[in-house]
Amino acid sequence: MKQLRAHYVAFIFLLGISWTYAQDNAPEIVYESEELILEKISEQVYRHISYLHTEDWGKIACNGMLVLSEGEALVADTPASLEGTEELINWLTADQQAQIKAVIATHFHADCLIGLPLFHQKGVPSYGYRKTPRLAQKSGGTPPQQVIESYKEFKIGQRSVQIQFVGNGHTRDNLLVYVAEEEVLFGGCLVKSIGAGEGNLEDAVVREWSKTMASTREVFPNLKVVIPGHGLPGGTELLDYTANLFSKKR
Repeated sequence: MKQLRAHYVAFIFLLGISWTYAQDNAPEIVYESEELILEKISEQVYRHISYLHTEDWGKIACNGMLVLSEGEALVADTPASLEGTEELINWLTADQQAQIKAVIATHFHADCLIGLPLFHQKGVPSYGYRKTPRLAQKSGGTPPQQVIESYKEFKIGQRSVQIQFVGNGHTRDNLLVYVAEEEVLFGGCLVKSIGAGEGNLEDAVVREWSKTMASTREVFPNLKVVIPGHGLPGGTELLDYTANLFSKKR
């Protein structure tokens, strides 16, 4: 009973942190439609929110990230619909007059890469972990054009964007995207928002998930904002919450 009470208190504490983050760091919405929302997270980093329409779960809100600096942009995960992807590309190229240097698929699921064909039509190169093309093709998705073995760095304007594979978790190909100057990490579906359940474990490596979260903390010791694949951003408490969520399954 004491252990259960301790877990409950910890959970409420984490919820409080997340709520406080949302209140104190209320993002500026710079674009909003039925298919796409763009929120300014920090000086040159944005969260894009789009919607995956499913038969089993209905309309699911999905997060991605984009870095926009000095007329150059990088997109982490495509919006989860072709309509949302088209709106994002138009906002970047027409409204912001930016050149999209790269789009990163952080893993092979549809909510990360369904919009890749539209980026390819615009001549934007796409990247994924070395396992992602095969997994995407096997599942009927569009594979990224180029592979990242374990680490790659992009220079987007004056921002350094680091792409890294740290370990298995949600899938065997989940990449992390880190903006060094602003200490923002896009964890994608590898990271859970506070209060989230385990989610889709069909392709997960559950026994390694907590270890991967520990490795993420070591690789990225300086974090101000962590953006999960679904739900509200927060701080490093999202990494701890995710680790605890799967710790008993090791």
